Amino acid sequence: MNVNKRLLVTGLLSLAGWGLFAQNVDKAKDLLKSNKIPEAKAEIDKALAVEKNQKNSEAWYTKLKIYNAIAAGPLSGQYPDARDQAFEALKKYTEIDDKKLLFLQMDGYKPVNEIYQGYFQVGANDYNGGKYDSALMNFSGALRTSSFMNAKGWTNLKIDTTSTLYAGISAEKAGKRDSAAVYYGKLAEAKIANINGSNMIDIYKWLVDYYNQKKDEANTNKFITLAKEQYPEDLFWPSTELDNLREKGVKDSLWAKYDEIVTKFPKNHLFAFNYGLELYQYASDTSSGKRPANADALVAKAQEMLKKCLEIQPDYPQAALVLGQISYNAGVDLQGQTKKIPGKTPDDVKKRAALRVEAGKKFDEAIPYFEKVDQDLGSKGKLKMEEKQSLKDAYDLLITIYEQKNLKDKVDSYTTKFNNVDKDH
Repeated sequence: MNVNKRLLVTGLLSLAGWGLFAQNVDKAKDLLKSNKIPEAKAEIDKALAVEKNQKNSEAWYTKLKIYNAIAAGPLSGQYPDARDQAFEALKKYTEIDDKKLLFLQMDGYKPVNEIYQGYFQVGANDYNGGKYDSALMNFSGALRTSSFMNAKGWTNLKIDTTSTLYAGISAEKAGKRDSAAVYYGKLAEAKIANINGSNMIDIYKWLVDYYNQKKDEANTNKFITLAKEQYPEDLFWPSTELDNLREKGVKDSLWAKYDEIVTKFPKNHLFAFNYGLELYQYASDTSSGKRPANADALVAKAQEMLKKCLEIQPDYPQAALVLGQISYNAGVDLQGQTKKIPGKTPDDVKKRAALRVEAGKKFDEAIPYFEKVDQDLGSKGKLKMEEKQSLKDAYDLLITIYEQKNLKDKVDSYTTKFNNVDKDH
């Protein structure tokens, strides 16, 4: 008998506890409806402070709505983490609810949208106010919310491009480049080329430059590849690839990349010029004690590329100057070979004479290129410093060639032009 009485009393106490809990939640809801937010907060906090009450989905849903109200109102300064707590309450509600999220559906998912919009709007306000750390925190909150919504199937938006972009910009402006790279990287990995009418090419360039500076070859190449898919005609990607291969010093890889690029960009005169110039510089480099074994083939390819440059851009004097220098230097080399034949036999004399003839042909071959530099630059008015130097170099070599030919009129003419470059241009 006594045992039964104890059981009955225990049951009555449990019912009383449940009734008190229900009263707390209902009271919190009523206070929220009356816009008595501090009192509503106190009631729901009291209810959820009891461990056994934390399995009640309605309580968590009520907390979600109350803390949303706090975050959106004048109490937000007093409770700066209110929106974070609302988001956590939302997650808890969805974990334990067994009624197919009926409360949320009845509200048309409004509390979820309030969390997202709240994070985003505060982030935008902070960004516009130059509070970049705070902006980053709130845009990150918006992204966590949108990711949660997507995971639950409440939206089919795979990536929140605007929040991701501004989280990245905020991180960059806050000096957090590593964080910026994460957000920008998400956009590139999603192959986003345009956001709200704005081209995203600078994001891809930023990523390539960021990882390039870090010497992270894998990520540099990864984002170059992604960038090429979106902006195949931009020259930043191939230029970066060439720079990196040039730095590595593996010439065969560099030449192979140049071949690929001049084929991809057949109308770009600068790639053809740079390829030709680098080929010739390498072929004529004797710093190791001798020229490369395939120097002649490299020089021939250099001339091919430089002529291609002039086909694309006929008035590009730098290409004409280098072509002239290649022929001129070949002539000088032939002249030098005559000194290696010091003998006085008829055969030696014949060999030296033949070399001088060949040298003369190379000088004659160089003349039209130097004259083209004169044609392109000598007829202009004001010249840039590098253009003046190119013009002087062309005149100087023409003077040398004509001195060897004993053509005084030509020598005097180009000497006058040489002396007047700074005055006339």
